[in-house]
Amino acid sequence: MRVLYFDCFSGISGDMTLGALLDLGLEQDVFLNELKKLNLTGYSIEIRKVVKNGISGTDVVVILDDEESGHMHCHENEDHKAIEFIDYEKVYENQFINNNENSNGCHHEKTHSHSHIEKCSGQTHSHSHHSHSQPERNLADIENIINMSDLKPRVKAMSTKIFRELARAEAKVHGKGINEIHFHEVGAVDSIVDIIGACICIDMLGVERIYASELHDGKGFVKCAHGLMPVPVPAVMEMLCESNIPLVTEDVPCEMVTPTGMAILKVTCSSFGKMPPLSIERTGYGMGKRDTGRFNALRAVVGTLYEHDSIPNDEISILETNIDNMSPEILGYTMEKLFDSGALDVYYTPIYMKKSRPSVVLTVLAKCGDEKKFTDIIFKETSTLGVRISHSQRYCMNRELVKVDTQYGAVRVKVASSDDIMKFAPEYEDCKNIAMKTGMPINKVYELVSEKYKREGNCVAIQ
Repeated sequence: MRVLYFDCFSGISGDMTLGALLDLGLEQDVFLNELKKLNLTGYSIEIRKVVKNGISGTDVVVILDDEESGHMHCHENEDHKAIEFIDYEKVYENQFINNNENSNGCHHEKTHSHSHIEKCSGQTHSHSHHSHSQPERNLADIENIINMSDLKPRVKAMSTKIFRELARAEAKVHGKGINEIHFHEVGAVDSIVDIIGACICIDMLGVERIYASELHDGKGFVKCAHGLMPVPVPAVMEMLCESNIPLVTEDVPCEMVTPTGMAILKVTCSSFGKMPPLSIERTGYGMGKRDTGRFNALRAVVGTLYEHDSIPNDEISILETNIDNMSPEILGYTMEKLFDSGALDVYYTPIYMKKSRPSVVLTVLAKCGDEKKFTDIIFKETSTLGVRISHSQRYCMNRELVKVDTQYGAVRVKVASSDDIMKFAPEYEDCKNIAMKTGMPINKVYELVSEKYKREGNCVAIQ
């Protein structure tokens, strides 16, 4: 199975993600042609190779048309009811440049500064939100841009989920509804290009799964339009809640994980931790814009899982007993009790015993070491006097749950893979709930979920 691994040893941001993916060797012309399908104007994108700490990588810069003409938007003292979405990658960099005495030791790297930062350090002017031609965009506006584009369905679905996660976190932090979150034009274009671009690259790579290391972030405070914010910034902390994503705080006095980078990682990655055993094909580095006192980059690794990792060898215990004198209701209760206690599987097989007596064989599949626990339950709940135990080797395909969003709600889908073999099945309970709620035949629910998964692929993983 071909996989992608993000090594976040120096945090992650939207432009670092896009740079790392492009640095894997993707054809830039193909990427740019796909990006044009977004039908978004008013910007240009610069992709260049740079060297940092003696290591070559890719730097991506999104340049707005206003910036090219020397016009910089600084939104100050704006009075509107909707909470604005801040493009942290840009705002924080500007604050570090223009307020070096308050930068807590993190400086922009002069050798790799881009035009947006250079314009910020020059002549700027502030004005009201309503006095310029750059409109705000809310989540619905951005989703409309995505849906009206000619992008692939999988890219549309993946990027939409990322923007929804980003807006959800911002709304929760500010105590507002998700539709009250507004993306300022300056920040929105950067975020749209970073997020859509990353999704295009992931689709171009053709990987089946995405993994990531633990996240490394700095400490202290950073300045933005809302004042001083603690690191990790609130939106990142909100996305970390109940995510099972490990966070490591480094002794670096600035922000290293941005909300855009965090949202991309949370939506696309299946698990977090050490890199699995891989036959590595390529590595790429996406360069950060600041000098943090360490190698500020995101590393992306593409490779194939080793065979023994793709099909893990496993051993289980098999408990069996014959039962010929119990009520079916009690047998059903016993099965539920065994499942609730952690049995891998429980089933009954009809047999005929002596004197042609109809009976059943109760079979319990369990993890090795749990034999005593399940034997006690069988003795307590059934009439049997003995339990047979054996051990069996088994081969298993890689299995994980992913979530597919439908118009009726989210449905979990079990996905199994081994090399070029791929199987999936919607979870029965989720499909049953939708069928009962809508009156739709359950087989139609299965078809709807299956078609959506085939069309969009693994757009969001369940950690």
